[in-house]
Amino acid sequence: MSDRIPVEMFFLRDGEAGTLQARLAAAIVRAILETRARPGSRLPSSRGLAESLGLSRMTVTLVYQELVSQGYLETRPRSGIMVAATVPHRRLKVQKPLPRQTALDWNHWLADQQPRQRVIRKPANWQDFRYPFIYGQSDAALFDHNAWRDCARRAWGTRDFGELASDLYGADDPMLIDYIRSHSLPRRGIQAEPDEVLVTLGAQNALFITIELLARGDRLAVTEDPGYPDFAETLRRAHSPTTFLDVDEGGLNPELLPQGTRLVIVTPSHNIPTGATMPLARRRDLLTRAAAHDFLIVEDDYDFEMSYLAPPAPALKSLDRAGRVIYIGSFSKSLFPGLRIGYMVAPAPLIARARALRAIMLRHPPNHLQRITAYFLALGHYDAHIVRLRGALKRRRALMEEALAATPLRIAGAARSGGSSLWIEGPEGIDSGILASRLLEDSVLIEPGEVFFETPPSPCRFFRLGYSSIKDADIAPGIALIARRALELAAEPPV
Repeated sequence: MSDRIPVEMFFLRDGEAGTLQARLAAAIVRAILETRARPGSRLPSSRGLAESLGLSRMTVTLVYQELVSQGYLETRPRSGIMVAATVPHRRLKVQKPLPRQTALDWNHWLADQQPRQRVIRKPANWQDFRYPFIYGQSDAALFDHNAWRDCARRAWGTRDFGELASDLYGADDPMLIDYIRSHSLPRRGIQAEPDEVLVTLGAQNALFITIELLARGDRLAVTEDPGYPDFAETLRRAHSPTTFLDVDEGGLNPELLPQGTRLVIVTPSHNIPTGATMPLARRRDLLTRAAAHDFLIVEDDYDFEMSYLAPPAPALKSLDRAGRVIYIGSFSKSLFPGLRIGYMVAPAPLIARARALRAIMLRHPPNHLQRITAYFLALGHYDAHIVRLRGALKRRRALMEEALAATPLRIAGAARSGGSSLWIEGPEGIDSGILASRLLEDSVLIEPGEVFFETPPSPCRFFRLGYSSIKDADIAPGIALIARRALELAAEPPV
């Protein structure tokens, strides 16, 4: 007689995402695997399982049928529903654990791999905080989930599936490349051929590939201070000698570039974190110096779509006639950070090398994710999303400025064209790291400024306030809490 899986092994987990049928299917598969049920083990009848879980018999029947089609279950005449012979089993014989030997000296193996020194940290449960003034997170209420679902359905449909299920051997989705070339890049005044564009897993992946190909121990790199810490960390990993130039209200000043510069990494549209925008005259000066002194420029144009107060300044790449600018863009900031779809634009020889390097890292970004994004862009959903996003950010920017005006906190930097964060200077003598720690008690999140400096001031009273994901009504009370804690901290005697 065949074994029977006890009905007690089947249960729905509280808080589990998905439809009722999906949760029940997961519960049945979980019970099969956790009991190591053998092929032919009987499951409870649909009536018995329905009564045990308080579900309708029809729901159980439909899930049984679905799992039969997936090969987990099978039906036998007069025997009911059973575990199929094709179900993945974990039948390995349990062995006694081997005695643990002396641990390896990982410090020896990793001797030339230094740990990261500068990391922007954000709690994984940031959504549990009432006042999340953090940068780079999206507001789900602004996103058209139905449109994205429709695009996913198209990409997974019969017409597209055969094409996208193949290994593209390092190539990218031609539909997405076409949209980037015909729609995204022209908005920045950039023209590019198909062999001059590479899709990446976000801007970060594009940056890593670029520095891996171009940075050398004998090539001096220059970047901004304060600036995006991953620029510094990626250059450090490449053992690249690096000079950090102070940023003023016009961003990086080309007149301060040291002799022997070979690579310049900049965020000319919105400096990270100050929001400073490089004027057109400086952009032209930087390009002139690049040609005269034979260096290359990496332009991270990470959030040009967040321009709602004024049109964005021309991209450096749009002014480049000599092919010295490597342009990096991303949809992760404008859509949602978990998307991880970015791109780089550069002369064909560099893109060919970048494609080869990407191929040995990850072959290519997932085909279907590229196609879903392409549909979302091509069908007009992206443009509609950007309109909603700009409207919300413009409103929140005004609320932020109004709330801050009534406090001793000073806006030390803000993107003239818009953006989604403000660079704040607190009262003299406070440390923004300590301030951030104390604000956790008030359910407030801010980003301490120390991480953005190569050599931070001590104490560092600067911090960043993002407003892409906080509710409008929570801005003023959240700012008031920050100001109160900052004043309390400033009033304390120095340690």
